[in-house]
Parts: sequence; C-alpha cells; structure tokens
Amino acid sequence: MRLVVQAVEVDTVGLTQVARLVQASEIVQITPHAFRLVGAQPRPELAARCAELGLDCSWVCGERRLTDFGLFVTDMDSTLINIECIDEIADMQGLKAEVAAITEAAMQGEIDFRESLTRRVALLAGLPEAALDEVYAQRLQLNPGAEALMRGLKRAGLRTMLVSGGFTFFTDRLKARLGFDHAYANELEVAEGRLTGRVRGEIVDGAAKAAHLVRVRDELGLAPEQTIAAGDGANDIPMLRAAGFGVAYHAKPVLREAADASLSHSGLDGILNLFA
Repeated sequence: MRLVVQAVEVDTVGLTQVARLVQASEIVQITPHAFRLVGAQPRPELAARCAELGLDCSWVCGERRLTDFGLFVTDMDSTLINIECIDEIADMQGLKAEVAAITEAAMQGEIDFRESLTRRVALLAGLPEAALDEVYAQRLQLNPGAEALMRGLKRAGLRTMLVSGGFTFFTDRLKARLGFDHAYANELEVAEGRLTGRVRGEIVDGAAKAAHLVRVRDELGLAPEQTIAAGDGANDIPMLRAAGFGVAYHAKPVLREAADASLSHSGLDGILNLFA
C-alpha cells in the first residue's frame, strides 16, 4: 500500500510531521499539491492528524495505476458541481430552505431518496421551465479540478459516465460541455412551459446509479475492479460499493465510511493523484 497526502495548499511543515508520524523513508512529490510518502506505516492517529492539518490522506494499493481502470462514474450535485440544482430551482419559488432541508436529510441517509425527490419536485409545480436555464447559467459552477480530472481520465483511456439523482436538463449540458461518454438522471415533466411537479419515467436513485455503473461496465467488458466511482452523499453508497474503487468527495460522514478514499481538502483532480 502507498500513502498519498494532498490538499489544495500543502503546508510543508505539516507534511513533514505526517511523514515522521508514519515513519516514511522519503517524500516524493507527485504534483505541487500531492505527495507520496514512501515506506509509510499505518498509524491509528493518522486520519485525525491529517484532518487537523487540512490534508487528505489516502492508502492505495501500490500496484494500481489509472490505466488499470476502464470506467469512471461520478455523481453531479455537490460532486462534479458546486450546488444542489433542485435547491437552487426551489429558490426561484421562495422555497429553498424547505427543499434544502429535505435534500440534506436525504444526503445524510435519514430519509429515503425516492420519497425525498418526490416531495421536493412536487414543490416546484408551476415554475417556468426558463428557471432551469437561469440556474445553469448563473448559479452552477464546476467544482475545482473537474476539467483537469476529465482531461486526465481521457488521456488514460477511461470511459466516463455522469449519473445523478438530479435532472437531465443539467446532466445533458454537462455531458456535452465536459465530454462524458454517458449521462443518466431524472427527467422533469413539463407542460405548457411550466414544471408539473412530477418526474417522467423511473426515478434514478442510489440503486439505479449502481445499476447504470454495472450495466455500462459489463457492456465495456470490464471487471468490477476496473471501475472508479465518486460521490458525496448517502445516495451514492450503492454506486461506490459496486465500483472497484470509491471516492468520497467533500462528502457526508455516511459516505466517507463506505469509500476507499476520501477527499475533503483537494479538488476533483486529486483523484488522478491517487493512481500516479
């Protein structure tokens, strides 16, 4: 196993402290923001110490490289992008606080995702479809490192998939913008230019996310261990468990516990550093 330590800004004093803690024989720089600690030994206090120092620490099998994988799958809201789209849409109705509370409960795993989505979408009934354009153009931003991550994945030959409990209005645009090979999400029902408060077709929940991963993986002829998945909430647990390597990105505690690696202080391109 190799230990990768990284953050958007890495303090050299803190990095040296971590290296001493794990008795590393050498510090190897991967990028200006990521380092491999050679010969590191596990210590029970490592995670807490890195958290105090604002560093991400991840143990990765020393044999694994990015080119060993064939498929990368990511969640959208609060993972690939900086917002929960449904919360921002609800803000157009003056209902952001109410909808955001339901979103948070679902992300923490406190209520069923299908129930939460149905309740939240119902509150959007009557909103002009043009409000979705406003959210995309004025409020949605890519999370740090998203574009660099996609470039790195493509260079390594991985296929990419965006799968979301959010909405096709946003995933379709992000698929075209970033060059994802596949994208799946829920479709908001619209009638006469306004949202009806319902979704069309089957709801994309946690189980559906995992099913999309498995289906595309099998279509590509990949083994389970050749997939990487990234997410941030309880709805992503089945997907991460179905993947060969799961990354919790700025995630809720419930997902961090299920992940192989957790990035709380790095950008999305930190995923590339894990396999450098």
